[in-house]
Amino acid sequence: MSNTPTANKNASTAMVIAAFATVYIVWGSTYFFIQKAVQHIPPMLMGALRFLTAGLILITWLRIKGHKIFSEINLKHAAISGLLMLFIGNGAVIWTEQYLPSSLAAVLASSSPIWFVLIEKPKWKENFSSKSTLTGLLIGFIGVLFLFYERANEALFATKNIVEIVSLGILIIGCMSWAGGSIYSKYKSSGNSAVNTAWQMLSAGLAFLLCSLFSGEAQKTDWASITTTSWLSLTYLIIMGSLVAYSAYVWLLQVRTATQVSTYAYVNPVVAVLLGVVFANEHMTTLQLIGLAVILASVLLINLAKYKNSFTAPVIKRSAKQEVC
Repeated sequence: MSNTPTANKNASTAMVIAAFATVYIVWGSTYFFIQKAVQHIPPMLMGALRFLTAGLILITWLRIKGHKIFSEINLKHAAISGLLMLFIGNGAVIWTEQYLPSSLAAVLASSSPIWFVLIEKPKWKENFSSKSTLTGLLIGFIGVLFLFYERANEALFATKNIVEIVSLGILIIGCMSWAGGSIYSKYKSSGNSAVNTAWQMLSAGLAFLLCSLFSGEAQKTDWASITTTSWLSLTYLIIMGSLVAYSAYVWLLQVRTATQVSTYAYVNPVVAVLLGVVFANEHMTTLQLIGLAVILASVLLINLAKYKNSFTAPVIKRSAKQEVC
């Protein structure tokens, strides 16, 4: 796979827009549903059920469609990126949402674009020389701070809860791991993106299962006490969060720059807040409304810069082996 996103110019604009919309909106809702699920399903067990189920569904469908699903080198790269993104990155979110509000988890996940810029070495020259990209990243992070200032302040300074402080640190590590895994996937993965996605989910699911077994979660779980709400939330995470949105994300990494794709982290908190307003009767303050506007402005700024670069860069013909699902 080419390291240059412009190598995938034949990806239609409509597909790119649809994929971005899916990642922006669906992933924003997953914070809400993760918290609903872990209320009655232990976190590691929940991760195992989510990613093993989604991975098995996807790999079975690909096999039925006649895709080649076994490649030693591709499997290795998918396993590494899956462990970094899903097991460590998403696992941090799953674990910490036992102790933190879903909206606060979303605000900390907004630090991901900063880690993308810092970790993606091949793009350092481009990113650090682009005033619009750096400005957009800075504005976006400031906007998220505006959006959740009251809640962050309450969690950090009012409660003085050591578990919450530790959870915040784990989330930051998770964000770094997610960004690193995404960059690794972008530059190392090749072949069919759907096959890579399936192996990433299966690798993470197995890691979650092992942790659940060794920690005693699976053995101690009272299956009868798991509510319908938790089961439905898990089902949503499997279908929409993993099969639909995560597949769209992996595909976007092949056709757009990682920095541009990372803008999902600024829109997700917006969706998380709106869900809280609609379903939990939360009130949005003036400061939060300002944050919403600033975040959307930052996403627009980053996207405009990247689209401008994509149209001015030379087109590189794709290899026939670069199959995109």
